[in-house]
Amino acid sequence: MQNQAISPVPIKFEKFQSAKDDDCQARILAAREKLGKRLVILGHHYQHESVYRHADYTGDSLKLSKYCDSLDAEFIVFLGVHFMAEVADILSRPEQIVILPDLAAGCSMADMANLAKVERSYRELNKVLNFDEEITPITYINSAADLKAFCGEHGGIVCTSTNAPKILEWGFKQREKVLFFPDQNLGRWSGHKMGIPLEQMPVWDPDQPLGGLTVEQIKNAKILLWKGHCAVHQMFRPQNIEHFKKLHPDGFVISHPEAPFEVCLNSDYVGSTEYILRTVSEAPPNTKWLVGTELNLVTRLAEQMKPQGKHVQFMSHVVCECSTMARIDPQHLAWCLENLAEGNIVNQIKVPKHEAELAKLTLDRMLQAS
Repeated sequence: MQNQAISPVPIKFEKFQSAKDDDCQARILAAREKLGKRLVILGHHYQHESVYRHADYTGDSLKLSKYCDSLDAEFIVFLGVHFMAEVADILSRPEQIVILPDLAAGCSMADMANLAKVERSYRELNKVLNFDEEITPITYINSAADLKAFCGEHGGIVCTSTNAPKILEWGFKQREKVLFFPDQNLGRWSGHKMGIPLEQMPVWDPDQPLGGLTVEQIKNAKILLWKGHCAVHQMFRPQNIEHFKKLHPDGFVISHPEAPFEVCLNSDYVGSTEYILRTVSEAPPNTKWLVGTELNLVTRLAEQMKPQGKHVQFMSHVVCECSTMARIDPQHLAWCLENLAEGNIVNQIKVPKHEAELAKLTLDRMLQAS
């Protein structure tokens, strides 16, 4: 595969900033036609329909990660956030180029655990335990590549919302305890499903000495839950469920495991975005559903279910859209595709080699374990 020579003068984004969506849609289609099979676009379910429609492959983090090592395209454009593009770069071949249309598309949850805090926590825990003999570090895929590399270096693994309980089982086979970061809600719900009492899953605050815990709490813990959460899913409340059930006693509630524990506990079904889509899609006609996950996914699902008479309702009365995911708009997509079509590489995501090797180790462990 030959990469096209890079032009010294990329097209500036300012030319697209004020462009209308309809104009951008036409420019996206024109650039795609010019690039042909050299381009593949991956789209996460939380993306807005205005860009999601252009994805060749759609899915949640696990599903999209499984596509990465089988793609033949020269360019992989990721409609998602930074950590997802990093995973694509790690799992794709060296000659392939991964592009994130807007480098500001991050993840607030991923930002709650950085390498400095994780390494400090490693040192703190070593004051009480032998970390590398007693604790398996598990990072949610919603984390930076350097945290995945940390887990690779210390015998750990990556998980997604689809496989978290199975990955926890793998972790406990390696060592007695687990440090789970950065999402405490996913870790708590997954541990609960395994029958672990809440008192054995204390929250580890990386900004406090010994995580804000006593030596006894650390020694008695099975899972140390990092003090982090998803800002979108954290908005859901048990009251939302109570209100829905009063109006629709025969209705069903389905939530993502990033939602608070009490929300998951009061839901009829809990699972990943792929699980939510499959469960609602396969449900009998004319059923009613309250869905606790990101707004764009729920809105799209509601429209798709209308012909079957299914009522699909977003859980919160507050708009819960992933604001960082929303940075990937038609303007940024058109800009990066036109640059690629002209031979300009913009917004390439490239994980450093040593970091990528360690991170890939954890991703490979995950794919084998799940």
